[in-house]
Amino acid sequence: MKRRAFSTAASALLATAGWSASQVQAQGKKMEEGTEFMALPKPVPVEAPKGKVEVLEFFMYSCPHCNAFEPELLAWVKRLPKDVLFKRVPAAFADSLVPHQRLFYALEAMNKVEELHAKVFQAIHVEHQALNTQDTIAEWVAKQGVDKVKFLEQYNSFSCATKARKATQMQDAYKVSGVPAMGIAGRFITDGSMAGSNSKALNVVDYLVAQVRTGH
Repeated sequence: MKRRAFSTAASALLATAGWSASQVQAQGKKMEEGTEFMALPKPVPVEAPKGKVEVLEFFMYSCPHCNAFEPELLAWVKRLPKDVLFKRVPAAFADSLVPHQRLFYALEAMNKVEELHAKVFQAIHVEHQALNTQDTIAEWVAKQGVDKVKFLEQYNSFSCATKARKATQMQDAYKVSGVPAMGIAGRFITDGSMAGSNSKALNVVDYLVAQVRTGH
């Protein structure tokens, strides 16, 4: 979902375990900066330790494209090499989306993202539940078997608020104009619009990870 749309309504690679055929094939085609990806004018600090490549997915729970992309993304994540550190970053192009940022980080603090992340998308896009306020979110989370009191403690915590603000700062630093979008190593950004589709964006990420790994 675009920001403006929301406002209007190859041997070294083969030696690395976990790479699929499509990922390896992606290395054979040179990706074009300015077309399939953009190099950031100013590098963004990363949290990945030395020897690992940080890859971020910027998403919004309310975004139908993120919802459709989730199964393919999850399958891709499961194939990632051990030297790639993948993280999700909940974006917010308006204050009304901050509750979804807090939802994500509260679930993360309770180690519930893996269990409930896809279910949030299901609730919003398939069941058409209005998970847009603290109360509606807390009620839904409680129905998933999560302690409501403990969830609200996390949802309203200083840590959760700080992470939500940092996520917004990160999306701005990466020049994210729409979601889903992928940030690579604090240096590059790509998305479905640039790559041609969200599937192709993952191939671009594979290519850029390989470039970063080899020092390019």
